[in-house]
Amino acid sequence: MPLLKPILTAAFLLICTTATNRARAQTTPRADSMIARIRAEGTDRSQLYRISQVLSDSIGPRLSGTPGLKAGNDWLVSQYRSWGIPARLERFGTWRGWKRGVSHADLISPRVRSLEATLLAWSPGTSGARVEGPVVILADAADSAAFMRWLPAVKGRIVLMSAASTSCRPDADLATHARPATLAAMREQRAATTAAWNARVARTGSTTRTLPRALERAGAVGILTNTWAGGWGSDRIFRGRANGIPTFDVSCEDYGLLYRLAENNQGPIVRLRADASWQGTVPMFNAVAEIRGAEKPEEYVFLSAHFDTWEGASGSTDNGTGTAIMLEAMRILRTVYPNPRRTIIAGHWSGEEQGLIGSRAFSEDHPEVVSGLHALFNQDNGTGRIESISSLGLPDAGAHLERWMASVPLDFKSGITLQVPGTPSSGGTDHAAFVCHGAPAFDLESVNWSYNNYTWHTNRDTFDKIVMDDLRDATLLTAMLVYLASEDDTKITREKTPLVSRTTGLPVQWPACSKATRSWESNAR
Repeated sequence: MPLLKPILTAAFLLICTTATNRARAQTTPRADSMIARIRAEGTDRSQLYRISQVLSDSIGPRLSGTPGLKAGNDWLVSQYRSWGIPARLERFGTWRGWKRGVSHADLISPRVRSLEATLLAWSPGTSGARVEGPVVILADAADSAAFMRWLPAVKGRIVLMSAASTSCRPDADLATHARPATLAAMREQRAATTAAWNARVARTGSTTRTLPRALERAGAVGILTNTWAGGWGSDRIFRGRANGIPTFDVSCEDYGLLYRLAENNQGPIVRLRADASWQGTVPMFNAVAEIRGAEKPEEYVFLSAHFDTWEGASGSTDNGTGTAIMLEAMRILRTVYPNPRRTIIAGHWSGEEQGLIGSRAFSEDHPEVVSGLHALFNQDNGTGRIESISSLGLPDAGAHLERWMASVPLDFKSGITLQVPGTPSSGGTDHAAFVCHGAPAFDLESVNWSYNNYTWHTNRDTFDKIVMDDLRDATLLTAMLVYLASEDDTKITREKTPLVSRTTGLPVQWPACSKATRSWESNAR
């Protein structure tokens, strides 16, 4: 999930514990009884631990185009069918197949050290060979012409293509221990280092996207980068851009070691091995499960979470936790509410990390579902309990949400902020693929749990980061909201709140729908 989501601006904030008297009137003994059954099933017979452990530890990362994503999709369908819930895989496009093997990076001179390093997603391997070369830093050239004159010097070498962090201590640690003058100086040095490196890259006449291929064409044998996430030992692990040579992310500490050795002419030599391989063109699928509605089958309540991940760790909180919430909520509802009023669908999207591809494809391929959508609940920001829900620019959606929350037990809704009518999201995660159509799609925002610095797209996004108590509460709240939405007497209207630019004060348009990218070739452009 991309980290920087559009900021949601509310016309007013409503704390759930102060719901209106009109909303309280919607609570019925039948609803209270069903809410109690949902709570009991999800508490006494929870499957969350088992689901999350298998998904994180056994299946692991689920990068687009990899065997891990295929295995995960098959597992999803099998799980649903074992609970008596019809499920299917829907093909929506193709991707370039890639398979990770064993990889290793070692400093072999001026001393020996096994480096903490990860081969980036979709990076080529070394065809079973060990690649060895001196380490050089990307040139600090005066301009693009000077850079082109330097470029032949990378032949047979391994290039450092990122700035080195001046300190790998998190900001919170600096703020806790440093004297004010030291803290100010360290922050100033960090900012200056980043600005200087950005200027260095700009002077090459290339970008971080195009530089790897320029280095490869000039004869470099490997590329090393560092994208530090700002926490102890946590790095962002994204994708490689070179076509024929391996690209590794090296930990903040080890990257700094290599950088200082090269900067001080101390002769660092690194050896790389990467057993990665291309697997041809492979199909891409969304996994979809469905409990058919008994009274209004052509109206839909949706559970939504992306299933794909990056490749740095296990994808446990981005978005294994969202996946587990929707799986377990569907299991609970199938057990205690097998004949819902409206059709309940769970969508587990592939390709979210490449631009909401799966959810956008589904909304394009199923206009009847978008038209009949009564409510969608999406979760995609970690392991925490829900703390905020926005009606995303639809006032009537906000009114319905208030009524549903009135039936939710106090201990589940206490501390949750409703943003009504809110502002529609144009991206960030999969609910945006439905919001752009004017459909009521709610994003369930969770307590952070250091998500930004430690688990979002990092090498530390592993099973141990899941907080089961919070995950259970988020699951039970989701199941309760789906039930209440399914039982609603009226369908949410799609009246939109007028949008105004916060900078100019002028009216702005509702977010437009982006076309789904359905192939590697389209995405790579």
